[in-house]
Amino acid sequence: MIGQDSPRRLRILVWNVHGNYLHALTQLPHDWIIPVEGGRNGYTPPTPALDWPDGLHLTAPSALRDEALDLVVYQSRDNLADAAELLTRAQRSLPSIYIEHNTPEPHPTDSWHPFRHPRGLLVHVTHYNAVMWLSPGMPARVIEHGLPDPGPLQTGELPRGITVVNHIERRGRRLGLDLYERARQRLSLDLIGMGSEHLPGGLGEVPGRDVSRLVGRYRYLFSPIRYTSLGLSIVQAMLCGVPVVGFAATELASLISNGEDGFVDTQEQAWLDAALRLERDPVMARTWGANARRKALARFGMARFAADWNAAFNTVLEDTC
Repeated sequence: MIGQDSPRRLRILVWNVHGNYLHALTQLPHDWIIPVEGGRNGYTPPTPALDWPDGLHLTAPSALRDEALDLVVYQSRDNLADAAELLTRAQRSLPSIYIEHNTPEPHPTDSWHPFRHPRGLLVHVTHYNAVMWLSPGMPARVIEHGLPDPGPLQTGELPRGITVVNHIERRGRRLGLDLYERARQRLSLDLIGMGSEHLPGGLGEVPGRDVSRLVGRYRYLFSPIRYTSLGLSIVQAMLCGVPVVGFAATELASLISNGEDGFVDTQEQAWLDAALRLERDPVMARTWGANARRKALARFGMARFAADWNAAFNTVLEDTC
């Protein structure tokens, strides 16, 4: 039996799908087998912009069949498809977990989840996702995000807001490109993330280890996103002590307490007014930011995250111990 507090060290296959999430997950003291192959989509090595633990073991996809594994962690449909090519039947039969990072597509309420496994567990990163995906008969649970604490970095020296979204121009209305562009006509607002240098206010991509300190210089983080899972950038900002303002969508609507640690609303004028107040009032920004940090430490701390994940490993492995 794998104990929740002191699990034995496991050998876990996981693909590099979401770099920041992988960084948090690999803080758990297990051996993480990560397939890497230059030029192959979905097989890029972990970014050197983050500091990685010793438990990472990079291997060629063609060598996975020779790996001794305890558990397989999927994170995308591509991972499921590639497993048929890369893994033996015995490896594919191992206890498995699918981490669903995203809201349902193509339809928000009638999309069936692709993961089916007789020894599997479906893990959602938000309660909203868990309610919205169709996956009858498949064991599922929610493990909310966890991030290492960057410390109280909010200085608020820049009387501005910052948005953190990768490829917002390409991803369009779903990620709130139009809301960002409209907000920028009223607010002092910058944008970071891959591809952002092509847009007004865009500062380009920022190395992962530098994001927290940069975000901490701003009065608030602005989220224009209409439909997606809870972004790690939001959790990261709150941990830094930066309040969040934006469109009240999906899990974000249940995370922010208006007037205490940020402000979210579906009425555009409401969040515009809140953002303008934060730009003009550094004391309010510090107060809301301190409240945001306390909430994030309690809800997204690494101790809770690790305990939840070890409990999930315990669940899927208990039949084999």
